[in-house]
Amino acid sequence: MIELYTAATPNGHKISVALEELGLPYTVRPIDLSADEQKQPWFLAINPNGRIPAIIDREAGLTVFESGAILVYLAEKTGRLMPADPQGRYATLQWLMFQMGGVGPMMGQANVFARYAPEKIPFAIERYRRESRRLFGVLDARLAEQPWLAGQIYTIADIANWCWVRTHRWSGVDLDGLDHLAGWVDRIGQRPAAQRGVAVPPRPDKSVEQFQDDARKMLV
Repeated sequence: MIELYTAATPNGHKISVALEELGLPYTVRPIDLSADEQKQPWFLAINPNGRIPAIIDREAGLTVFESGAILVYLAEKTGRLMPADPQGRYATLQWLMFQMGGVGPMMGQANVFARYAPEKIPFAIERYRRESRRLFGVLDARLAEQPWLAGQIYTIADIANWCWVRTHRWSGVDLDGLDHLAGWVDRIGQRPAAQRGVAVPPRPDKSVEQFQDDARKMLV
């Protein structure tokens, strides 16, 4: 049984979507970001960086943190969502790293400066929104050539990028003119496992301000 420590964020959703796609049994331990639960000693023993998500695979006796590492672990554990051949494997890994090093950080910074910063700095807001949009263009060009980011097979690279791109409106970035990317977002959004995964954990009844405060907690 896998224990998933998570919250309702794009990084958290990567893992719940993957678990749902793989059909692995798991339990969910929601982490209350607004209460700084991710900074408590018991959680720091699981992830010293104090961030979600993290998993404990009781069957294997392994703890894994960092969403990209968890996705690779789950794919290798099951032999699914990542091709075994070198070309497919490294295509998957490079598009996964593209999200980890580009899409997620740029969209996250767009959110910080547009929504959470006490002083609105137009240059910073435009810089991160523009870079997010540029990265979207790279994804769109790839998806004009292949149905999925790694080629012919749906992989953890699609899951990782989708969980962020689907939130583009929150970051103030549009998909106008990026028809291949928009179609890909819709295709994944129609997958039952993706729909189940983004509902994990169930969101408590919070105000918009409380959700924004939770997002700020992810940054400190």
